[in-house]
Amino acid sequence: MLRLADAWHARVMEDEIVSHAFSHGFNPAHTERLAAYWAQAWGGPAEFSEKYGDESAVVRMHSGEGVHEEMDRRAIDCFDQALVDAGLGDDKQLCRVLHDYFAWTTTVTMARYPFDRSEVPDGLTIPRWSWDGLVPE
Repeated sequence: MLRLADAWHARVMEDEIVSHAFSHGFNPAHTERLAAYWAQAWGGPAEFSEKYGDESAVVRMHSGEGVHEEMDRRAIDCFDQALVDAGLGDDKQLCRVLHDYFAWTTTVTMARYPFDRSEVPDGLTIPRWSWDGLVPE
């Protein structure tokens, strides 16, 4: 998980559009936090929620910056490349499932409040994703 988070972060920092999201600075433990978030979203332990916060905090961090479809598309492209960089590219089914998750969360959950982060409700839980897609709560 950490290898994938490192690969994605390296890719986005090299992208002239996506790297703008990090131009205001970022937590030095970003990749560790991201790996914990993905692990929890993909059915692993609730380490992210226990250590770092809930889904509301994550969505707020990604909200209030306007609509940015090109950045989202490029972030998804970076994720697809990161799957290869992290050594997962040969498993086509895994790559499809993880791509579907990342595309969904980028364009739906993280894009739901483009204009005002104060609209994000408290108490959101990290959505779970499985081989079959979004896991109902």
